[in-house]
Amino acid sequence: MLTISGGQVLSPDGGFERRDLAVADGRIVDTTGAGEVLDASGLLVLPGMVDVHGDAFERQIMPRPGVHFPLDVALLDTDRQMAANGITTAYHAVTWSWEPGLRGRGTLVALMAALEALAGRLVVDTRLHLRIETYNLGAVDELCDWMAAGKVDLLAFNDHFEEIYEQCRDAEKIGKYAERAGLAHDAFLDLLEEVRKGAPEVPAAMRRVAAAAEAAGVVRLAHDEETLEDRSLYRSLGALISEFPEIVAVAREAAGAGEAVVFGAPNVLRGGSHAGCPGAADMVREGFCTVLASDYYYPAMLLAPFRLAEEGILGLEDAWPLVSANPARAAGLADRGTLAEGARADILLVDPSGPVPRPAAMLAEGRLLRFGIG
Repeated sequence: MLTISGGQVLSPDGGFERRDLAVADGRIVDTTGAGEVLDASGLLVLPGMVDVHGDAFERQIMPRPGVHFPLDVALLDTDRQMAANGITTAYHAVTWSWEPGLRGRGTLVALMAALEALAGRLVVDTRLHLRIETYNLGAVDELCDWMAAGKVDLLAFNDHFEEIYEQCRDAEKIGKYAERAGLAHDAFLDLLEEVRKGAPEVPAAMRRVAAAAEAAGVVRLAHDEETLEDRSLYRSLGALISEFPEIVAVAREAAGAGEAVVFGAPNVLRGGSHAGCPGAADMVREGFCTVLASDYYYPAMLLAPFRLAEEGILGLEDAWPLVSANPARAAGLADRGTLAEGARADILLVDPSGPVPRPAAMLAEGRLLRFGIG
């Protein structure tokens, strides 16, 4: 048994209270007893964070264009980064596109195999958030089989084809997409034209994918919704999480319907979106954001709730659930996200002093990692 003593514990009912918290067999228990005592004096004791969408791992795989590193090395490094920033459950957001290269089938299959091979070696409970590009018609059969076999933990519907198609009409913008796909410019343009021919088949294909996800119990999200019509469409496919909506009206509509709305924690830290989308802090203030994700920068998950508290948008006790209880609930994980008795012992101890809050220690299913305390 481990007893965390002397810290300010975030209660499942809201608010902080100075009390002891006990852990045994990877769970939070209601009694203390003989065993190790961890002195948390001066620290905040918080639920571990649940990151429903993180893709910063891509920079460990390919830190520079065309420069690749082994997946096991990249994923182990990513695991250390996430743990050091207090993330205890993470969904690696991996796009399966009609494009070859970094977002093609080969990368996805290799990453799935690497995650399976690393089972038991990773500190963070790491899962697969598969983002299917809706024009990727050739993926449908295999994707449905994977979901039936329990290989997909979250499924997001992405539709970036028309955006890429329009951008590639500008010869200067083709480069980044062609390079990512590993194709010459002309070959990438030919691929675009071929993929576009399948547009009439996309709606039926996505209905089939949605039905397979429903049968397998896979939680669905819709990514980058641009219109209220998008929200209506993806809601009909069972995607009750709106992820990074691009206009306020979509966020308002989803939140009003009681659906989860995800924005990026980096958006909060930067004071706005780098892509001209709604400001996450504003959306939290309006009640139109219920979940914050790391997106492309893992440290932002820890810092965003503190920033919201500093700016008077939410008290920390209300801001922290945006990275813990709310994403856990949205992803269908009933055993984590709070410090309730019987919950999985995913616990973060944070030193709030100094210019930047920093993790002092964490427990991942009861496994203790110390960063700054004895």
